[in-house]
Amino acid sequence: MDNKRFLLKELFTNISTTGAITFSSKSLVNKMLSYADFRGKKVIVELGGGDGSITQGIVDRMDADAKLLVFEINKAFCENLKKKFPGPNVHIIADSAENMDRYLDGKKADLILSSLPLTLINKESREDIYRKSKASIQDGGKLIQICYSYPLKYQFARYFNTIKSHLSIKNFPPTFILVCQ
Repeated sequence: MDNKRFLLKELFTNISTTGAITFSSKSLVNKMLSYADFRGKKVIVELGGGDGSITQGIVDRMDADAKLLVFEINKAFCENLKKKFPGPNVHIIADSAENMDRYLDGKKADLILSSLPLTLINKESREDIYRKSKASIQDGGKLIQICYSYPLKYQFARYFNTIKSHLSIKNFPPTFILVCQ
């Protein structure tokens, strides 16, 4: 079975944790990442690496000396990500986003980019992810989240002062991009 078919099978087999019926389109990835300035950013976190489409966009844009921490709980996706991104500055972490602070070595992220299926995550874990994201980001840093449910904006509002939302219709299904500061 080729890699693309394997990843699609994994996507559908574990829909309760992947939270998607398709991988992020190139258009969505480009739009999401257009809200981040990667120049000079040294610590970048991705929550939910999936098939690596967003990871690839980050790697293509980040500085050569930046460090990227990619959190993914699906073991098959992790193995695929490790093969796809073997470089020393990309760290694939097979752990929950709730534990991001354990991997930052006392540093704070300049950017957090997330495609986590938050509506499928239990409330306690989701709140922990919001709290840890806010605590783990530099002053002036951004958390950028793609989601299919606009009301998630109000959950982020308990932790972030400024949230801008953008709709991406060139994805199936159409997706909201929340930019939180």
